Amino acid sequence: MFLVGLTGGIGSGKSTIARHLAGLGAVHIDADQLARDAVEPGTAALDLIRDAFGENVIAEDGRLNRAALGALVFSDPKALATLNGIVHPAVRALTEKRIAEATSKDPGAVIVYDVPLLAEAKLPRSYDLIVVAHADAGTRRERLVSLRGMSPEEADRRIGVQASDEERLALADVVIDTDGTLAETLRQANDLWAKLIEKSSDGPKGSNVSGGA
Repeated sequence: MFLVGLTGGIGSGKSTIARHLAGLGAVHIDADQLARDAVEPGTAALDLIRDAFGENVIAEDGRLNRAALGALVFSDPKALATLNGIVHPAVRALTEKRIAEATSKDPGAVIVYDVPLLAEAKLPRSYDLIVVAHADAGTRRERLVSLRGMSPEEADRRIGVQASDEERLALADVVIDTDGTLAETLRQANDLWAKLIEKSSDGPKGSNVSGGA
């Protein structure tokens, strides 16, 4: 098993890279999807979120009201830290389960863990390689407004609560520059895949970098 931590700021194109690598043969584990799974109705994490933030963040169908919760946490660093303290451990447990499942099926699998908050989280996990998708804040802001329908103010808030570019880049073994065209990004992803196949055949080295969802 060769474990890649793939991270990047919101709007950086990280998920596009992850999906492309999956198409080339990687096992893609999406931390955002695991974060959704971790707070499904009936989970301990959802109960803790209700206790911390009140019934207003729970929709009528019993599911998490993400819009209501987002309105609370993205303007309040303490509230965001509380939320992360609930969700991160639950996501980590699911992550370890998915990694074990993938390794059981294929001990030589290249696993790409697509994790937006690698730089922010303090959960221990050793990666064989850390890849950072990087675009400047102006590019990401434009993408969030044009592609996700956010207001400029909301885009700035979302970018502002994440780790800085410097913090993410400090973790990087490989940087994929996503400021250019999609074709340029995918070319870099193809080059990365070739390196991953080569490195995985040599056996895991371990970057000894802590991080997690």
